[in-house]
Amino acid sequence: MKTFTTLTAAAAVLLAASAANAADLRAQSKTIEVPPPPSIFDIAFGAALSSNYLFRGISQSNNEPSVSAYFEPRFNFTPNFQGYVGIAGASIDFPNRAAAEIDLYGGIRPTFGKLALDIGGIYYWYPGGECYDTSNPACTWEWNKYGVATLAKEDASFFEVYGKASLALTDAFSIGGNIYYTDSYVNTGAEGIYYSGVAKYVFPTFANGVGVYVSGEVGYQDLGTTDDFYGYVSLPSYTTWNAGLGFTYKVFTLDLRYSDTDLSKTDCYLITGDFGANDLGQSKWCGATFLAKLSVDLTLDSLK
Repeated sequence: MKTFTTLTAAAAVLLAASAANAADLRAQSKTIEVPPPPSIFDIAFGAALSSNYLFRGISQSNNEPSVSAYFEPRFNFTPNFQGYVGIAGASIDFPNRAAAEIDLYGGIRPTFGKLALDIGGIYYWYPGGECYDTSNPACTWEWNKYGVATLAKEDASFFEVYGKASLALTDAFSIGGNIYYTDSYVNTGAEGIYYSGVAKYVFPTFANGVGVYVSGEVGYQDLGTTDDFYGYVSLPSYTTWNAGLGFTYKVFTLDLRYSDTDLSKTDCYLITGDFGANDLGQSKWCGATFLAKLSVDLTLDSLK
């Protein structure tokens, strides 16, 4: 009887252990999830409303609000090598009266550990422009309320090649550098090279899902001499900078930013041909500006 009791107790212990192990296995099977493989093809798209459209510190929208949108198909050749093409559009107000900017771009994005690169080209297309030149009978003649004549080509479109690099120093802090080159800045005939350095710090996300970041950029736009239409003028090179605070929630971003340049109002007019320049030939398109931008950004994968 004692032997039987001992065997029974041992069996009970073994059964209990087996049940416990089975329960552990079931629990583990519920918590271990295999992540899905990255999609080979994806599409990024979004839209934004901004209080001003600034391009390297200079207003492209006559210091008025601007709306924009983009559509960018992406192909991941490998987890560390992406190719992309895209189209983007924004509302503008140019001296030649072009009211829209259409960007056609494409490139590659290779990554090497914490270093991400972006190499490509972009064509800035400004449809709907008119020729303004009071010395040319074939162009529109116009003087503003200050008596300043408008001088602008019908087509301000131009092409740039670019290279960008971003290095994640920590999970929260990254730095980067950019370079852009064109042989005809805004189709003025002037060669242009833009260099900039950027930095960004992302704070821990709040419990309610709101994220916060701070970022800044310092850039230098180096410009050459215009063609005969603009009188072979040497355009002034300049420094621009911006710093801002951003808030993110799901697919939404609110970016609040201060931007400025070291251009004088006279040099600003020389670069922009601002149709609202005063009688001294001075423009307000390049000065200190506070910018607020609300954007929504999605990918096709995020909707699945």
